[in-house]
Amino acid sequence: MSQSNLDLTSRRGFLKTASTGVAALSLSASSYARVKGANERISIGIIGCGGRGQGAHMTGVHKHAKNQNIEITAVCDPWRPRREEAAATTKEWFGREARQFVSYRDLLALDDLDAVMIASCDHQHTTHLKAAAKARKDVYCEKPLATNFKRLKSACDAVKKNGVVCQIGTQLRSLPSMTGCRELYKTGILGTVGRIEQCRNGTEPYWYSRVQPVNEEDVDWDEFLMDAPKQPFDPVRYSGWYGYRDFSDGPVPGLASHFVDLVHYITGAKFPTSATCHGGTFTWKDDYKFTCPDHVQAAWVYPEGFMVAYSTNFGNGSGNSFKFFGDVGVLDVVHWNNPILTAEGGSKNKGAIRGKKEVPPVERPDHFLDWLQCLRNRETPNASIDAGYQHAVACLMAVRAFDTGKRQVYDAEKRAIREG
Repeated sequence: MSQSNLDLTSRRGFLKTASTGVAALSLSASSYARVKGANERISIGIIGCGGRGQGAHMTGVHKHAKNQNIEITAVCDPWRPRREEAAATTKEWFGREARQFVSYRDLLALDDLDAVMIASCDHQHTTHLKAAAKARKDVYCEKPLATNFKRLKSACDAVKKNGVVCQIGTQLRSLPSMTGCRELYKTGILGTVGRIEQCRNGTEPYWYSRVQPVNEEDVDWDEFLMDAPKQPFDPVRYSGWYGYRDFSDGPVPGLASHFVDLVHYITGAKFPTSATCHGGTFTWKDDYKFTCPDHVQAAWVYPEGFMVAYSTNFGNGSGNSFKFFGDVGVLDVVHWNNPILTAEGGSKNKGAIRGKKEVPPVERPDHFLDWLQCLRNRETPNASIDAGYQHAVACLMAVRAFDTGKRQVYDAEKRAIREG
């Protein structure tokens, strides 16, 4: 494509292309029966009232509460202070305090609840998602979707069987900038893309900032553990759970899930064929005895003909990058809201890319609004359950490679991960 042709690809053109590429799945009879009119209030419950539950999920839907006619009517968390904070916030917003529950089971038993938002701990996601689907509640579920492959498949199957609307919390794919990158990628202007990589670094692991005092009497420890190994209560393990392999698998699912999901969204790829991963704790060795690695490097090979690489260095915060490398140029996405197209490094530059050019954004509803709209029209959200399954498979492959030291392969037809 010549530079003049690229310039003619206006924002209007991008919008037209994007709109034709978004197709809603046919509504099942059960899903169609749940279509709500604009005058019917949608009742939402929150499972997990920590920083993500309150700071992202609750505030994310609240800004659309009036236009979308929704109310948060129930909250659930094993930690009493978090439940009370969330309930108090709902009273400020809606004039009445949400009902409070320790267990997700009691919240899901409410007949008047239409949908739930899951912002629980990583090891709890699939249990909460499967239970919500079986209870016929529409759901927004945080990433990473799973820490266990068998439970991942079971939860995804439950979502599809019960016809619930499900949005996965990989919200970056709903940024106008990322949809712009998706439409740009389709033009083929990068030439042959052989490598996509992200380096996401920091001076310390993100789980250190989570550690805080927790009184044992305020926590239902068994509700928190769920299927994790039984162990005595520990305030550090409870508040800093991100850093322990019993509850989380570290930077690859924690951070690279966003990266992998964007690779899938922008390129149209679905599953890697193989994965390798190495890492360890090399910088942050201290009394907390965190078991998640502070350094990690993962690589996936995709059948579309490119390699995807991710690394985290939690010993030095420099060197962050996110690039799609083509033989004609580079799509630089390190600044999510301002991606750049450049001819940098192109060995076969045919003049299609000149200098640096901002990628035109494609306007679309934010991730929470997209979900709320789908609750009424029963269409498929931008980060569908299939998209969640895809990023989870890639992350689980890398985690298995890290744990075993052996290359992992995926068989999409059999839905199986094995050594190979």
